[in-house]
Amino acid sequence: MVTLESWSEQDFGLLERCNTPEMTAHLGGPETPEKVRDRHRKYAENAFTGQMFVIVTEDGERAGLIGYWEHADDPEHAETVWETGWAVLPEFQGRGLAALAVQAVAEVARAVGSYRTLHAYPGVTNAASNALCRKAGFSLVRERDFEYPKGHWMRCNDWSLDL
Repeated sequence: MVTLESWSEQDFGLLERCNTPEMTAHLGGPETPEKVRDRHRKYAENAFTGQMFVIVTEDGERAGLIGYWEHADDPEHAETVWETGWAVLPEFQGRGLAALAVQAVAEVARAVGSYRTLHAYPGVTNAASNALCRKAGFSLVRERDFEYPKGHWMRCNDWSLDL
């Protein structure tokens, strides 16, 4: 079991722990300290359409992060969707926490009701995240190029979950 807690000022350390070479290997590598501080500010102030959460175990441990936000799909499809992304700290991986968190964030996005689908864009070589998408009930739409972070293009899978 996991709960999702709204992101707060106290969660900066968690974001730093998720910004390591190991944790960002499939995302173009760690961000600069300035970008991490800016990301934390946006999360804490909820300065975007969507929400970031801390993944909390049943023992009250802060195991990672997950969120959802607006994503304007590529011009070829001209649709705005919810996008989700997550990070689970190494010591909590392999316990099924990410799958529970994805299900929980999908319920939150569903309740908001703004968009009909939730998408995830893991790199094609990120076997764990692609397996998680499959396990969570997402359908593979296609492979595509995706810019993340800004200036870094990667080949990813576009997974979609009908809300």
